[in-house]
Amino acid sequence: MGGRVRRAAAAALLGLLLAGCATFPDEGPRQWREQLQGMGELGGPPVVPDPPTPPPAAPPGGQAGQSGQAPPPPTGCTDPDPQVVATCLGPVGAIAVLPDSVTALVAERTTGRILRVRRGVEPELVTTVPVDATGGGGLTGLVLSPSYIEDQLLYAYVTTPQDNRVVRIAPREGPKPVLAGIPRGTTNNAGALAVDVDGSLLVATGDAGNPQPPGLAGKLLRINTLGRPSSGNPVPGSPVLSTGLHSPGGICIDPVTTATWVTDRAGTQDVLHLVVPGPLPPPAWTWPDRPGVAGCMAQPGLIAVAQTGAASLFVLRPNERGVFTGTPETLLTGTYGRLSAAAPAPDGLLWLGTVNKAGGQPVPSDDRVIRIQPPAGGGQSRA
Repeated sequence: MGGRVRRAAAAALLGLLLAGCATFPDEGPRQWREQLQGMGELGGPPVVPDPPTPPPAAPPGGQAGQSGQAPPPPTGCTDPDPQVVATCLGPVGAIAVLPDSVTALVAERTTGRILRVRRGVEPELVTTVPVDATGGGGLTGLVLSPSYIEDQLLYAYVTTPQDNRVVRIAPREGPKPVLAGIPRGTTNNAGALAVDVDGSLLVATGDAGNPQPPGLAGKLLRINTLGRPSSGNPVPGSPVLSTGLHSPGGICIDPVTTATWVTDRAGTQDVLHLVVPGPLPPPAWTWPDRPGVAGCMAQPGLIAVAQTGAASLFVLRPNERGVFTGTPETLLTGTYGRLSAAAPAPDGLLWLGTVNKAGGQPVPSDDRVIRIQPPAGGGQSRA
């Protein structure tokens, strides 16, 4: 009898463990739509698993450590905060997290350096991309190839003395242009990159300081990895997916609903757009106080936006129709200073970069890369 009871208890425990594992259907070709359907939800704060390698898992965002107490202040480049992955960097322009979830490639905006970072390990220089950082430009976008595990390729958005462009970076090779000739100007040269669910590159370009931006400026482009227009764009043969951007800070894609969001500094206000083909409709969210929206992360029931000027992380919760519900949250206010780049990791954690050396109040270990557990998603409809 005792043996049967123990076997039944073990089976029940195994069932509970299996029920907690999420599965995701294979993604097919992207179907652009204004209505969001089938959005799931996170059932509560996920338990951060122990990583398979020595670097410790990050505690929940907004907490200073597992005990909830503030860690000691940094000394030089040594930062005891368990959420800090890398220190003493230049202002961070972009982050791309590698498939192991504990290593990332970090782009410094003004130097053009790309470094491999991992907690407890000295940053390793991968390559340096020549950039012109005037007018807010430099190295501001970085993504892994859609087939990175096989080809080890990177794509970056950079400003040169002549233009803004997308370049491809292969191991032990210099950058090669993929899409050049994007207009540059005295301001608003920064751009952002993301990989669409069908493997296309999404490229958000600034308006180069022109209220009527010419050519590919002020647009959201959708191209293949060779720089050619992707099929399904509004105008066949054109790389333009959407128009109406000014100074984009980040692109984020919900991996379940495939909804795409882009942050933008639109002059009189900061905005968050839900991307649709053609001219962008009125923003889904606005910030009249202009907190300096930058990189973002999207997952079911959650959008987290890094804010540079406000030195915080702003959290919105869209429901399954893309309508925001509940009260927005502002997290990490002043904890790490001016937040810029944001990137999701395969394990669901959120990586952030700072730009405190560019207009902030840097501590000895700035600029830094941080790895946190995002807040739980939501997305329930209101009655």
